[in-house]
Amino acid sequence: MALQQEHTITVGKLGTFTFPAGYYLYMGSALGGLSQRINRYLQEKRTRHWHIDYLLKQAQIIEIWCTITPQRMECQLTLAARDLPGATVPVKGFGASDCKCDSHLVYLHERPAIDSLKQSLDSLTGCGVALEPFIMKR
Repeated sequence: MALQQEHTITVGKLGTFTFPAGYYLYMGSALGGLSQRINRYLQEKRTRHWHIDYLLKQAQIIEIWCTITPQRMECQLTLAARDLPGATVPVKGFGASDCKCDSHLVYLHERPAIDSLKQSLDSLTGCGVALEPFIMKR
């Protein structure tokens, strides 16, 4: 996702945070169905149920990258994304209420490349996950 300018956003019960302009990687799972989850993210109007819904009110989806595996990978993907140059965690607890991670949201000032994330993930897991662009909105 991209934010063209800084925004102060209240993220449900998590609190109010300042999100700087830049790029955001959000890692999630779609155990209930990948296409339904992606379609939900792409809807202009959606109920605000998950943390990501509050950010998507202001941010624009640039790309969606996905992999289909029998296991949940969002924690490993988050660790790999945090290894990218300049990556930071903008909000503790974002998208990670059902695991022990401190966040599933990573901020980068520069637009990340999928190849960089693949390399970082492979270094972390050694499993060569097939992470591919799923849909391009822009």
